[in-house]
Amino acid sequence: MDNLYNDRRFIFELLFKKGLISAQDYAFLQSKHHIASRKGIDLVQWIDSLSLRRADAPGKELAEADVLELICQEKGWRFKRIDPLNLDMEVVTKTLPSSFARTRLVLPLEWHGNVLEVASYYPEQQELKEDIERACKATIAFVIAPKSDIERVIREFFDFRSSIAAAQNVLSTPEVDISNLEQYVKLSGKDLHASDKHINKAVDHLFQYALSERASDIHIEPKRKECVVRFRIDGVLHTIYKLPRVVHDALCTRIKALSRLDIAEKRRPQDGRIKLSWQDEDAEVRVSTIPVAFGEKVVLRLQSAQILMSDLDGLGFSKRDFQVYRSFLQNTNGMILMTGPTGSGKSTTLYSTLRYLSTPEVNIVTIEDPIEMVYEEFNQIAVQPQIDVTFSTILRNILRQDPDIVMIGEIRDAETARYAVQASLTGHLVFSTLHTNDSAGAVTRLLDLGLEPYLIASTLIGVVAQRLVRTICPECKEETWISSKELEAFGCKLKQDSAKTYYGSGCNTCRNTGYYGRIGVYEVLSVSPSIKEMIHKGASESEIKKRALREGMKTLKFDACTKMLKGITTLEEIMRVTY
Repeated sequence: MDNLYNDRRFIFELLFKKGLISAQDYAFLQSKHHIASRKGIDLVQWIDSLSLRRADAPGKELAEADVLELICQEKGWRFKRIDPLNLDMEVVTKTLPSSFARTRLVLPLEWHGNVLEVASYYPEQQELKEDIERACKATIAFVIAPKSDIERVIREFFDFRSSIAAAQNVLSTPEVDISNLEQYVKLSGKDLHASDKHINKAVDHLFQYALSERASDIHIEPKRKECVVRFRIDGVLHTIYKLPRVVHDALCTRIKALSRLDIAEKRRPQDGRIKLSWQDEDAEVRVSTIPVAFGEKVVLRLQSAQILMSDLDGLGFSKRDFQVYRSFLQNTNGMILMTGPTGSGKSTTLYSTLRYLSTPEVNIVTIEDPIEMVYEEFNQIAVQPQIDVTFSTILRNILRQDPDIVMIGEIRDAETARYAVQASLTGHLVFSTLHTNDSAGAVTRLLDLGLEPYLIASTLIGVVAQRLVRTICPECKEETWISSKELEAFGCKLKQDSAKTYYGSGCNTCRNTGYYGRIGVYEVLSVSPSIKEMIHKGASESEIKKRALREGMKTLKFDACTKMLKGITTLEEIMRVTY
């Protein structure tokens, strides 16, 4: 039935009639269609390779999925995009042989009772349907999916499964509980190194898959009878694989070896790092291992230079906040603080700021635990508590290195806070982070650490509180309306009764979440002369915040609400992050 995909009259006229291509592109396709037959590919794949602009959405390219979905609508067939994160590896890889799936371009997706849903690129293949029904002893329901989706899942899932299965055969042990609580030791004559190549391949796949899915973290978690692999994407965890328990230790050992950790030490937490090269880009991986009930849990934080070293004007600052923040950077001495919980984007803002300030005339020294991203323009120092190289001990000696700008990863204790203030008093620009809920809370936190109010008042330039909100997926963005009452409950007031906002209806691009990517929301407090005086006199946090608001500061909620009204994010998302 693949002859339909070579019916140029049907496909070209359908695209033109539905407004996906212009008259000019319609004429172009008619004149060049013979190229597809010469290359031995069908018209759907050929059109996808041309990267034509959609007539109904000039900012988007006409893709294989667009053409295929239109054909399915016209013919009354079910069309489906395949999201790898929603698939069950057991169903995909164990229902049909990989050779059969590759040659016939079919993919088992999921069971609905006694009915197996199978994705196929070619429609209405009765003989194929009968073959699969006989093999699976079940009723088959076909859906049509893009060829690229099917080939990608076959390539990634079957290759990964074969690596895991091969390693499992070598490492197989009886069904017992292997954990930090009850250790099972098996003496075997087998050469366990035979599994190395399979485990190495599986770990490489995990990294590639995580980077392609824009994951920020990989969690590898041991359970009693399985190993669970989860990815954090846009701040939310997704379960990716459930693997045989027996391969967990081998996966951990491979990752620990790559990050130069002690592979024999399983009782204590360890931290390491890996440098990856993938698709002409470098990525830093921070590795953390910790003992849990059923073994070692490994968390890998993925950092790419493109994200960590963003342009300042692309981070999400409003016009007012960006101007105020840039005014902070005009100072040659003093202290600038970033506040927010873990994972709120503080490191990205700091690194992007340091890159903005980095010139051959400036000496930038950073003290980090651990170093987030190795960047040759900075002089980066890693904290090593085991040999008494801490934030405070480094800060005692840092001024002998003649720095212009000092970045301290985090102010955790009174000693570090005092040395940070001392560095700013002696003519250095100091950046650091604190864990507080808002910008005014940074003053209270410094007071709690034992700093005198006059020292805070004389050194603090400004405080930036921030969070990360998910942005609406541009592929499935739709209009909606929100009432003024809903916004008032959130703390924002509208002059009119309602306002137009947007949401993501869910598509394959965003994995049906409605969100794609994240952006910062900010609260930028400038320590003006009047606020310095208030700090010096011991004013409360709420009094400082009220004065800052009168002087033009916008709260986190206000900035988040503004981004929602601009169609960048949703009310549900800003409530999740800023409440």
